[in-house]
Amino acid sequence: MNEQNGRDKVIVRTSIIGILANIFLAVFKAIVGLTANSIAIVMDAVNNLSDAASSVITIVGTKLAGKEADRKHPFGYGRIEYLSAMVIAFLVLYAGITALVESVKKIIHPDTPDYSTLTLIIVVVAVIVKILLGRYVKHVGEKVNSDSLINSGEDATLDSVISASTLAAAGIYLIFNVSLEAWLGALIALVIIRSGVGMLRETLSKILGERAEPQLVLDIKKTIRSFPEISGAYDLVLHNYGPDSYNGSVHIEVPDTLSADELDRLTRKVTNTVLEKHNVILTGIGVYAFNTKDPQAAAARQKIAKIVTADPYVLQMHGFFMDREEKILRFDIIVSFDAPDRRQVYREACEKVQKEYPDYTLQVAMDMDFSEIIEQQKQK
Repeated sequence: MNEQNGRDKVIVRTSIIGILANIFLAVFKAIVGLTANSIAIVMDAVNNLSDAASSVITIVGTKLAGKEADRKHPFGYGRIEYLSAMVIAFLVLYAGITALVESVKKIIHPDTPDYSTLTLIIVVVAVIVKILLGRYVKHVGEKVNSDSLINSGEDATLDSVISASTLAAAGIYLIFNVSLEAWLGALIALVIIRSGVGMLRETLSKILGERAEPQLVLDIKKTIRSFPEISGAYDLVLHNYGPDSYNGSVHIEVPDTLSADELDRLTRKVTNTVLEKHNVILTGIGVYAFNTKDPQAAAARQKIAKIVTADPYVLQMHGFFMDREEKILRFDIIVSFDAPDRRQVYREACEKVQKEYPDYTLQVAMDMDFSEIIEQQKQK
């Protein structure tokens, strides 16, 4: 909890810095833009105001996301941070659309800008401030894994480019007496809109649910396999409930000689160790028992694995167990998402095994490579 509080304080402090900087820039740019009759600079000021609003939303989202879990939301409120990032994306989109509308009006009814030395100095200062602010906010966002801060940092960096372009337009006007103000305002608006769409797409993807980071999956499986009783860890599924907040489930493969009380102690150790090392709560641990007493079963396992993995779209077989008394074969196969028809690959694999073992009942589950780790390893 202390670590979470520390993260929240960093996000709030960084957002307050962003609010103060953007309000400062917005006020000066608005004054300069209206004085110089520059639509591009005025639109840049509007963009700074939207950035300040974005920082306010980041603070509110962080505070709400830090609420304790309750009966209605037992997994906490961490996903509110994704919603706040989405609101920021909509704000950026709105600012871009507004800027585009105003710029098109100025293209139709152009005004002549009137630049002064003070105007140019303020724009140069704005460029420098935005570059420094963007790098700082994005760096902090990546450090504390805050999508809202990362989006704000990227937007600030984009603003520095926009401010630099208004400076370039002023230079062109002063040297060649050609006004590009309205056209530049429209171009700035399109860049802002594009940035907003990109932010929105990325945030929606996280709300829908993305694969967990491959390295995190590898590390967790390595930790689980470090227990001498466990020969394999499979079907690791991680559910994200906010930045750095995961609940998950996994299957472990253990010898068929373990008793119920031994399994209970083992799964509790696994759960505690994964929580301590990776801050991931394993809410469920399934068990695959593998044959240790029957050489015929071991031979069958190798044979069946060779049969099913002969298909390039079958990435792995695991969870194998052969019950010779009941005449049952059970195992799982992972079928690649790249397969044209995953169900067809599954059916063909079952048919091949059934042909080799016609007297057995097959209990075959089709799994997915949730983390894409197996796919990558097979390609290598």
